[in-house]
Amino acid sequence: MSVEAVNAPALVEDSGALARSGVLRRLARDKVAVAAASVLSVIVLAAAFAPLVAPYDPYLTDLTKVMQPPSAEHWFGTDNTGRDILSRIIYGARNTLMLGLVGVIVGGFAGGVLGILAAFYPGLDGWIMRLVDVMLAFPAILIGLAVAAVAGAGLGAVVIALVVATVPDVARVARGAAVGVMGQEFMEAGRAVGVSDRTLIWRYLTLNCISTIFVFLTLRFGQIILIGSALGFLGMGAQPPTAELGMMAAQGRDFLFMAPHIATIPSFAIFVIVLAANLLGDALRDVLDPRLQQ
Repeated sequence: MSVEAVNAPALVEDSGALARSGVLRRLARDKVAVAAASVLSVIVLAAAFAPLVAPYDPYLTDLTKVMQPPSAEHWFGTDNTGRDILSRIIYGARNTLMLGLVGVIVGGFAGGVLGILAAFYPGLDGWIMRLVDVMLAFPAILIGLAVAAVAGAGLGAVVIALVVATVPDVARVARGAAVGVMGQEFMEAGRAVGVSDRTLIWRYLTLNCISTIFVFLTLRFGQIILIGSALGFLGMGAQPPTAELGMMAAQGRDFLFMAPHIATIPSFAIFVIVLAANLLGDALRDVLDPRLQQ
């Protein structure tokens, strides 16, 4: 029995690897997922290579071309100081995506660790989950206000707010997935044969929860982008003249009747990013969740 018990985790991992080997193939058959991934890829590449892609300097003002509508010279028009909106959208997408990625990666890592430890150590479960409940009691907007009041408005305040907003949700999802894995026979067998806690947590528990956590983070990414943009809109994020989509939308609200494109184009860019991220996350959930494939 001990030989089978020791080999059980390896068999589980092998079957998981085989199941994941067809993920890209199944995603390729989903036209909505392909379209969302393509749009998101174009946006990410444009943001990553902004200095090469942007047609103008996003911070160069030209008071002779103030609030011009979209044209052949300026595809998305110009803002209230004559800056090219397309160039600012490209640079703004870089900052917005960076905020979302940092919030998801750091918050996802911290939340995943807390959730897995809570499931593995029953003595810590109550303490960790009560901490999670306390964090859930504070909305991200309120956290951003508090951080901005202490440290000043800026990208750092938004990052802290997004991380804190991500941790509790990820912790709950990770704990739920880990509790299911803890009930498997190979975990009990590993303990019976003397496998160390470190090996059990990383090799057998974490690796069997990663797909669930990853799917949740892909779905959470769009929400984090939206929260970060809302904080920027409220003036707690990037400060002028830094380009950030939420802040750009806020700057254009004073000119909605004279030059609506100043606010609507950055807002539409946020909409496209969030929609593409959500559609891709839904497709990944459908592919990676075995319950939805039955």
